[in-house]
This record gives sequence, C-alpha cells and structure tokens, in this order.
Amino acid sequence: MQTIYVDVLIILNIYVNYFILRITAWLTHSRLKIGRCIGAAAYGSIFSLLILIPCLPAILMLVIKTAAAISIAALAFSIRSMKRLIKDTLVFLVVNILLAGAVYAVYSWLKPAALHFNNSYFYIDFSLIVLITTTTALYIAVRIGCILSAGKAGQGSYSVKIKYNGKSVSMSGLADTGNALIDHFSGSPVIICDKICISELVGKIPCIDDLPRGFRIIPCSTVSDSGLIPVFRPDEIIICNTDDGAEKNVDALIGLGMSGGEAIFNPKLLKL
Repeated sequence: MQTIYVDVLIILNIYVNYFILRITAWLTHSRLKIGRCIGAAAYGSIFSLLILIPCLPAILMLVIKTAAAISIAALAFSIRSMKRLIKDTLVFLVVNILLAGAVYAVYSWLKPAALHFNNSYFYIDFSLIVLITTTTALYIAVRIGCILSAGKAGQGSYSVKIKYNGKSVSMSGLADTGNALIDHFSGSPVIICDKICISELVGKIPCIDDLPRGFRIIPCSTVSDSGLIPVFRPDEIIICNTDDGAEKNVDALIGLGMSGGEAIFNPKLLKL
C-alpha cells in the first residue's frame, strides 16, 4: 500500500495552485497580489486532502471542485463583479485541467513508483526538477498559444479612459503589438501614455528621482533607446472601440512616456 505524506501533498498543491493562479491572472489580466496568491494557493491545497478518503461519486466531486474553484478565485482576485468572477473561475478550471493532464501524462510515461490518483487529485513523491519542467513547459505552451491566436485583436479605433483618485482622463488609444512592456514584479502589462495627458490626473509630472507614493520605475526599451519610466496602477482603465462602442475594463499599469498624446497598449489586453 502506498504511503502518502501529507506535508508533501500540501507543498505540491500549494506550488501547483500558485502556478495556476499566476497563469489565470496573466490570461485574464486580473490583478493578483503576491499575498493573496499565496493565501489562495494554501487554501486550495486543503481540498487535496480529499485524495485520502474513499472514491466519491463523479457528480459530488464535480460540485466540490466547482465550489473550490469559485472560492479560490474569489479569494485570489476578490469579487469585483459576477462576470469577472465567472471568467476567473472558468480560466482557473481550464488551466487546472490542462496542468493535471500534463503532469499525469508525464509521470505515467516515466512510470514513477509513487503516483496515486483519487477524487481528481494526484499525489507524487515528486522529483522537483520534473515538476518544474512540466509546469514551465505548460506556461510556455500557453504563451505561444495566446500569441498565435491573437488573430484580429487590436483592429479598429480606440479611446482609453483612465480613472485615478476621483479624476478621469480620456485619450485616443493605439493598439500596438510592439508594446510588450510588462511589469515583472506584478506581471501586469503596461499602457504607455503621454506625460502631458496624465498630468491632468496626477498633477505635476513625477520625476524619477522623487516619485510620489504609488509610483515606481521599471526599465523600458524601444527600437532606438532604453531607459526607465515611472508607472502607477490607476483605479480603473476602460478601453472603448469607437467603431462599435464595445468597452473593455482592463487591469494594467500606466507608464508615463512620450506617446504623441495617445495611450499605446498591447491588443492582447482586449482578448479576455
């Protein structure tokens, strides 16, 4: 009879849940703080203890898994709207299924001595190298898939409305795949906006040497130059397609640069 070490089971699931939540946040452009991500991952690992009890009916497991996914998504991303919660939950479930299938396939191929699967949870007296390799491969596959499926996203004319500290400003938007700027601390994409336009929100244009609270600097490179730009997270960003009136609330940072009066964003922001 196989021995299941509860500490290994919990650690494995915290790691996997953390990874899945990070991919979910990246795919849905949802704000995800490190503390909330760790807390939600740890909370989600509790459900893995179901592997220790006798096999439950499929319908009951579906209900439990759905309830677990909803509560994990709510804890990680908070409940900003029912539509956003449903979207985060569905993406979390899909990534969960893909990762579980990938890990199970790899370990079935390697035929490890300690592999146990029950109640839709798996336990592996795992090789950390194999686990990291599998999860990294899935992350890369998701990234490539999103790039290849970009399709027609970004076609059209746009306006971008930014709200911050009770003020708002609107400017024309430019969907540009060349803007691949990411804040690697939070994983959020950055929309480059003209300093002059943003000054209507923040007052005096921040100086890199004396940033106000809530601002920080990140490296930024262009075809002809590289340097540092200040960024901040506004209260809300709404991208509107002026051709058909469709609006999209996105989660991103605002970077202050020289953009000719436009808000330059990556069209992948419009996908989810």
